[in-house]
Amino acid sequence: MASLFRDLSLGQSWRESTPSPPPKLQIQPPPPIMSVRPVAADLECPLGQLASHLTDSDLRSAAYEIFLALTRTSSAKPLSTAATTDPPNHHHNHLPHSPSSSSNSNSSPSLQRSLTSAAASKMKKALGLKSPGSGSKKSPGSGSGSGQGKSKKPLTVGELMKIQMRVPEADDSRVRRALLRISAGQVGRRIETVVLPLELLQQLKSSDFTDHQEFESWQKRTLKVLELGLLSHPRVPLDKSNPTSQRLRQIINAALNKQMETGRNNESMQILRSAVTSLASRSDGSSVLEVAHWADGIPLNLRLYEMLLEACFDVHDDTSIIDEVDELMEFIKKTWTVLGINQMLHNLCFTWVLFHRFVATGQVETDLLDAADGQLLEVAKDAKTTKDAEYSKVLSSTLTAIMGWAEKRLLAYHDTFDSRNSVTMQSIVSLGVAAAKILVEDISNEYRRRRKNDVDVARSRIDTYIRSSLRTAFAQRMEKADSSRRATKNQPNPLPVLAILAKDVGELAVKEKRMFSPILKRWHPFSAGLAVATLHACYGNELKQFISGITELTPDAVQVLRAADKLEQDLVQIAVEDSVDSDDGGKAIIREMPPYEAEAAIANLVKVWIKSRLDRLKEWIDRSLQQEVWSPQASQEGFAPSGVEVLRLIDETLDAYFQLPIPMHPALLPDLMTGLDRCLQYYATKAKSGCGTRSSYLPTMPALTRCETGSKFQWKKKDKSSSTTTNGQKRTMNGSNATSATPQLCVRINTLHRIRSELDTVEKRIITHLRNSESAEAHDFSNGLAKKFELAPSACVEGVQQLSESLGYKVVFHDLSHLLFDGLYIGEPSSSRIEPCLEELERNLTIISDIVNEKVRTRVIADVMRATFDGFLLVLLAGGPSRCFTRQDSAIIEEDFKSLKDLFWANGDGLPAELVDKFAATVRGVLPLFRTDTESLIERFRRETLEAYGSAARSRLPLPPTSGQWDPTEPNTILRVLCYRNDDAASKFLKKTYNLPKKL
Repeated sequence: MASLFRDLSLGQSWRESTPSPPPKLQIQPPPPIMSVRPVAADLECPLGQLASHLTDSDLRSAAYEIFLALTRTSSAKPLSTAATTDPPNHHHNHLPHSPSSSSNSNSSPSLQRSLTSAAASKMKKALGLKSPGSGSKKSPGSGSGSGQGKSKKPLTVGELMKIQMRVPEADDSRVRRALLRISAGQVGRRIETVVLPLELLQQLKSSDFTDHQEFESWQKRTLKVLELGLLSHPRVPLDKSNPTSQRLRQIINAALNKQMETGRNNESMQILRSAVTSLASRSDGSSVLEVAHWADGIPLNLRLYEMLLEACFDVHDDTSIIDEVDELMEFIKKTWTVLGINQMLHNLCFTWVLFHRFVATGQVETDLLDAADGQLLEVAKDAKTTKDAEYSKVLSSTLTAIMGWAEKRLLAYHDTFDSRNSVTMQSIVSLGVAAAKILVEDISNEYRRRRKNDVDVARSRIDTYIRSSLRTAFAQRMEKADSSRRATKNQPNPLPVLAILAKDVGELAVKEKRMFSPILKRWHPFSAGLAVATLHACYGNELKQFISGITELTPDAVQVLRAADKLEQDLVQIAVEDSVDSDDGGKAIIREMPPYEAEAAIANLVKVWIKSRLDRLKEWIDRSLQQEVWSPQASQEGFAPSGVEVLRLIDETLDAYFQLPIPMHPALLPDLMTGLDRCLQYYATKAKSGCGTRSSYLPTMPALTRCETGSKFQWKKKDKSSSTTTNGQKRTMNGSNATSATPQLCVRINTLHRIRSELDTVEKRIITHLRNSESAEAHDFSNGLAKKFELAPSACVEGVQQLSESLGYKVVFHDLSHLLFDGLYIGEPSSSRIEPCLEELERNLTIISDIVNEKVRTRVIADVMRATFDGFLLVLLAGGPSRCFTRQDSAIIEEDFKSLKDLFWANGDGLPAELVDKFAATVRGVLPLFRTDTESLIERFRRETLEAYGSAARSRLPLPPTSGQWDPTEPNTILRVLCYRNDDAASKFLKKTYNLPKKL
């Protein structure tokens, strides 16, 4: 035997057959490194806890004794065993009738059957299990050639079992001797009816052991087995008041404290035998054959059977089942009668043993896991057919243990698995799902009450695994992102936590899709979609809190929201791709992913930013215009500082807007443009306010009178009480508002014109910004309204127009009032002509030309010219009773008007001649009336009045109203020429027709 283990240490095998058998070898224990079976520290055995503590070694020894008793003897009268693998209830072991029937045999023929590796194991093939050591080692049952070319005799099943169960040679020999004595004393009795521990106690003495201490330990272990089998875990429930059980318990307790004498005639031993025999003979009626019930109660029988099944694993390779497992299992099943095991319990125990071995050996051999998964198919069939409550209890605890272990890893599979062990994950998922299905579908009463079609157990479990694992992974990455942020807080521009997290979550989603979804898709067809929906929800919760705390647009906020938007697009893309074959096209998954609306959040923040900027700009306009003096001395090239600054602020706002790190510059540009447009419109409106209008400077016309030569009636200004002008306009007329003086009005005009001119430049700059914007598209450039000012240009144009008209009429009707209306043609026309007015007018034109920008100068001078021509006509047609004209005065008037036109034409250096002629057309049309004779004027007046009023005017000519639109064919214009005609005919006509007074 020593040479056998030397051969093994050199890597040689026992399984190789040789032509001639070698001498019988003495079998030694297996190598000490394999003396203890692997144990999973974090996996509690679900087969049940024993009431009295027995070590694995104790249980193994007890199981080996049962196995040996039921399969072989070593006496002249051996125990015979059936040589088939039929169910044990059909073939039974008997004590021989004659001690001499096999006196020359050391073992029964069936147990001595030689084992070789020539025939492959059907069981291993069915379970998909590898050979021990992946071919590098052989099972202990195979012989191997020695280094000298000698061959070893193949081991028998009994010898193999001894090695597999790590039984020392001395223990094996001692049990064999005891069995020989038992068989000699009970010839013809079936072994199943024997209470083996009782007989062993009777047969083995202290002298059979190495020392007395070893004997005591063995005796206590044997008594504990009896206690467990008959008192703690009997097959038939035991009444606590049963006197026999009380007597047996007293004997065992006493023997455990003090060594028990086990001689045949010993009183204690006789009492023990009587009690044991009585309790072991109790039956629940389920067994057809007579059997001693001392080791068939749960969980003792399952724990003993577990030890036997563990023997199927190679002692040299913890992860492999020996090749001879078919033959070995045939003999293990012969223990079923004593242990009360059936096919259902065998399937369940073997599933557990395979699974436990995978866990205990480092979870590296997935063949074991796959084998356990395969065994669960048999367990599932059993679970559907049985109603055994005890079996269901063990089944539930076993499956719960398996599923609990699997789910501990699957509920956080991102922590458990990676690319190196993804194959293991698939096996664990399969096992966990199979266990869950049996638990739910075959054990759960609730499941039976509900329609089975309503519950997809596998899909439900995968759903749970995905959601749990991804939530855990998300929380870990959240913590990691937070740590990363803290580590970089002193660096310039550190990324916000949620921006870091968005990147990590995106990578997690890709990993999920690439590595885990292909595995989980077997049980959940849309696993990738579910995974990204879970990540979407996790990130969405954090983002929602973040958004609720944002009050203004910051770089961090934009970074986070843009990162969230990109993440959402990536997640939705994965979900859509994963659900392309679903019945609803992925709508169910997408419904689980309510939009982050990150762009909407950014847009809202940008709108808040825009509003804040615009509010500040408007406040600045109000404050600046209150302080603005519009002085040419304080201006910049004739432009008010406020106008220059408002344009600068507009540019600054636009630059700041396009520098915002947002993806929707074109989309929100109209909001900004509308606001800026209104601000500029507001500026233009405020800039022209309080400066008067054309009508505010026109005086109220006096009532019509007949001409009275020599009258000194003074010009009547507009009555303030009846005036509709504003207080500002009244001050302007009175000259009390310094900001409405001619130079200030010129600066206002320049400023509004400058703003209008710069708007085109601003719009071009916006186009440039858009071209540089990452999100701009072709239609953004074709949509002109989005980037143009709409209100400000017209406001500036209207402002310039109003200010220009106001300036013209102010100069004529206010600044020159004392010369024009109080002096021109007062009394004798020849002595009060236009020259003084021209001089003052020229001085004002010089001021205007020096200040007003050349691009708007023509318009302003033209408005002054129009006001001058209107004032000239007012002097002629509404100058009051202090003025009168003869036909001869018409030459003076025409000459003065020519001088007036020449002032504006300025020999070609002033206004264009055609423009002067255009504005002079009305005066030029009216002046011929002054040189027309009175009779002709009266006749023309009658004709035009009758034409205007029709037949109603035949009896009495109505007094035509003053329209202010002077025209040689207009009755009121002709009537006014008559009123100022210095002759009797005109005076008589007016007296007779309208009874006009000579004075007011």
